[in-house]
Amino acid sequence: MNSQVPTSKNRNYDSQAIARHYRYRPWQAWVRAITVIWFFSGFIINLKLDEWRGLSEQNKFKRASELRQLLTRLGPTFIKVGQALSTRPDLIRQDFLNELVKLQDQLPAFDSELAYKIISSELGSPISEIFSELSPQPVAAASLGQVYRGRLHSGEEVAVKVQRPNLRPVLSLDLYLMRWAAGWLTPWLPLNLGHDLTMIVDEFGTKLFEEIDYLNEASNAEKFAENFRNSSQVKVPAIYWRYTSYRVLTLEWINGFKLTDTASIRASGLDPEEIIKIGVTSGLQQLLEHGFFHADPHPGNLFAMPDGRMAYIDFGMMDQLEESNKESLVDAIVHLVNKEYDELAEDYVKLGFLTPDIDIRPIAPALERVWGNAIGKNVGDFNFKTITDEYSKLMYEFPFRVPAKFALIIRSLITQEGIALSLNREFKIIEIAYPYIAKRLLTGESPELRRRLLNVLFKDGRFQWQRLENLIEIARTDSSFDVLPTAQLGLQFLLSDEGKFLRRQLLIALTEDDRLHTAEVESLWNLIKEDLKPARLLDVAFGALADFSREGFAAVLPSFTANN
Repeated sequence: MNSQVPTSKNRNYDSQAIARHYRYRPWQAWVRAITVIWFFSGFIINLKLDEWRGLSEQNKFKRASELRQLLTRLGPTFIKVGQALSTRPDLIRQDFLNELVKLQDQLPAFDSELAYKIISSELGSPISEIFSELSPQPVAAASLGQVYRGRLHSGEEVAVKVQRPNLRPVLSLDLYLMRWAAGWLTPWLPLNLGHDLTMIVDEFGTKLFEEIDYLNEASNAEKFAENFRNSSQVKVPAIYWRYTSYRVLTLEWINGFKLTDTASIRASGLDPEEIIKIGVTSGLQQLLEHGFFHADPHPGNLFAMPDGRMAYIDFGMMDQLEESNKESLVDAIVHLVNKEYDELAEDYVKLGFLTPDIDIRPIAPALERVWGNAIGKNVGDFNFKTITDEYSKLMYEFPFRVPAKFALIIRSLITQEGIALSLNREFKIIEIAYPYIAKRLLTGESPELRRRLLNVLFKDGRFQWQRLENLIEIARTDSSFDVLPTAQLGLQFLLSDEGKFLRRQLLIALTEDDRLHTAEVESLWNLIKEDLKPARLLDVAFGALADFSREGFAAVLPSFTANN
């Protein structure tokens, strides 16, 4: 991989600049608007005719196919809208949803001769000088570009992604019209979004313009690869910067199977359920560890590799989570599983779903109604459509809003859920997600996570033995979890300055808390006693003490005595 990264000019989305451009070219906007209105009018009239003649059920698949074809004919912007809607079962009925999913990777290609000209022009050399082989036809076509399979003269097999021609003007005009329509419609729609529709269009436009900048996508891919550099389960294709530009992206070719191709996955000797686990766990790592997440993980962008790894491709749509949001998400998941709905409502405030001045007391019972039965259900019985249906009702009862960043996260989660359902309808996402959270809390590799663990283990100033047992029991469902390293980290933390509060609380529990002699503690001991045999305990103790110098331990010991 070359270290020299070319830079792109400023090509960011700017709604004001686009508006100024079309203010002096109104005829272009009117022609496009009439075209869009004409197409949608015909579709809506057909729906109404079906309704009046009682043929809605009979023609529903036909109309769904017509909608997909309509969006395809209207071009890249509307295809992207359809792709976004394809992950929203709360907004779109199932027959339409099944057709819109096809917009993810079943799109018409543009002429290969034109694509070859774009490659040659962008890279500044004839095709024959760059590639020893290049497929005459694209192997995949998407809304914004298409992909060719090739080989460099140096021997590496590559995927060459080429942007559709004339893309920026097409997107700019459609976004201009959408923004105008959003400004006009907002006052008339009974929506409680926390902001007007033009902000949603602007967020959509910003992401679209990021997605068509292949230099930006290449940088995203390398950042994503760096985050997973130590993973043996996730593959990210290498970028060939020398053959990459704003409109052409050359990257390592990935041999694998789409995650929805269960027959090929099984035929290659892979377990689809293990692939699901990799997808769920890597998705949680993106959100809760790295904060940099793939916002478009549809089946066309995820592959199962013959060696058992899962490969991510297409890094055009990515986003970043701040540290505070990562921490609040961990809190929310813990509070959800512990069924602490008052605390969950507070997490919604921190995450921006509710304003700080809202009275959360009546919201907690409403959250309990939504989430109460969720934890024990498998995704086939309890999915995001159920959740989003319930939240749609809550949004009219309480002032919930969906921050733009979390709309992308919700889309990503819904898409991953759909993939899990396609591979195994009985797969329980919660059985993978919560052990991951529990293991992260118990291993506590950062001060923030250790503070989060303390927040979980103490409530109203008292140590919660049952919660510790629940965390260990759930974490142990992950075969890679070992209680001994966790015990060693716990002892190290206990001896540190940071552990003063915990030392004090445990001393109170040991001397004053009569619950120490209850069945809770006995149950916890029975859970871990096989792992904490004397020889292993000595290893843990020496391992923890080895991390302290003689002087450091001498400094900690007076602190321990003084504070307890």
